[in-house]
Amino acid sequence: MSFTASRRNFLALSGLAGAGFATPGWAKSRSPSAPSPAIQAVLDKWVAGKAVPGAVASVARGLDKAVFMTAGTQAFDDATAMTPDSLFRAYSMTKPLTGMAAMILIGEGKLGMDQNIADILPAFANMRVLTDPEKSLDSRPAKRPITVRTLLTHTAGLGYTITSKGPLLDAYLKNGLYAALASKTPVEGMPSYPHPTSLADFADRLAALPLVADPGTVWSYSLSLDLLGRVIEVVAGMPFESFLQTRIFKPLGMTGSYFQVPGKAAKRLTTNYVLKDGKSLPLDPAKDSIYLEKPPCTYGGAGLVTSPHDWDRFLLMLAGEGALGHTRIMSRETARWAMSNLLHPDTKVGGWMTGQGFGAGGRVVLNALPGGESVGSFGWGGAASTTGWVDRTKGIRATGWVQLMTLNSPQFFPIDIAKAVYSS
Repeated sequence: MSFTASRRNFLALSGLAGAGFATPGWAKSRSPSAPSPAIQAVLDKWVAGKAVPGAVASVARGLDKAVFMTAGTQAFDDATAMTPDSLFRAYSMTKPLTGMAAMILIGEGKLGMDQNIADILPAFANMRVLTDPEKSLDSRPAKRPITVRTLLTHTAGLGYTITSKGPLLDAYLKNGLYAALASKTPVEGMPSYPHPTSLADFADRLAALPLVADPGTVWSYSLSLDLLGRVIEVVAGMPFESFLQTRIFKPLGMTGSYFQVPGKAAKRLTTNYVLKDGKSLPLDPAKDSIYLEKPPCTYGGAGLVTSPHDWDRFLLMLAGEGALGHTRIMSRETARWAMSNLLHPDTKVGGWMTGQGFGAGGRVVLNALPGGESVGSFGWGGAASTTGWVDRTKGIRATGWVQLMTLNSPQFFPIDIAKAVYSS
């Protein structure tokens, strides 16, 4: 199998070559964005039901200034009202941020979409694949290398503590390969082992373990975006977090995005809850949050704390195809490529991703959802029930924010938000 969707092929296939990159028609809003009663009703319902103490959402047409809606407070034991600048654990919403960071380097020619990561991280030169994942760590040589594309799209064959099973899961846990911080208090049912002390240490531990599938063959949710953070810092010649600060956060004015919440911003941090037996219990209290401490690693797949205001600026850059106002952080061509389906046609995609594509760290809608997102919509959510996406066909960008780990409960805030956005 050969990955042939190169930068040049992407331009030809999408009809962009020589098109002048004209501003899409939806970018010029026909009428000002306005508050949505339907979205506000969702926020009020969740707060009134005492599932969460507070909630925030945003919506905008085209490149309009976002309209923010709020309800409730930052914690059940804190009367501070929710605002667009309240701080939320983004968890997996960190992934598209890391994906776009990699795309900046790809657009500059410093990193190749189909480059073997062993060129950058030699420890990944001779990867092996499990022969019977559920029973043992026995393995065979991988048939193809891990590439940047496979890291961007969760097709590298890497595992995850939330998806892996059996001996591989045990090995991940014992090596501290969680790539997410939940609480200072041990989480019930989850053994605790020391995390790696750096992204370099993280990558070395990961390279020593076998893959669940040959790279490029299966979509499997994984640690790939966390590993991509290490690739980025080696190629960029600076710490991963420094790259994000200099190339994304500072240019876009994302002043409330952190991997460690500083003291000056602590009062804006929300409390994260977990739903257990129908009740919301504090998992990571704001006043004693694990995110107030320096993390062992800057995890590009789950480590960010950010605000609805900041994330809207990130989405506004995506809606602007690489630019926010006069500030451009990547070319329009690169941004469009990043939000396109980067999966090879032969990649097996199943489960909750059936029929969908994947771009640079986020889902790409391939089949329009009735009364919902359009083909080409790009975005992702987080484990604490956060969501954000940009629908460039309909000219909509939207976010929804609470802090509740639902553990597969049928109650799911992001779904309610999406329905409200498209019913407005």
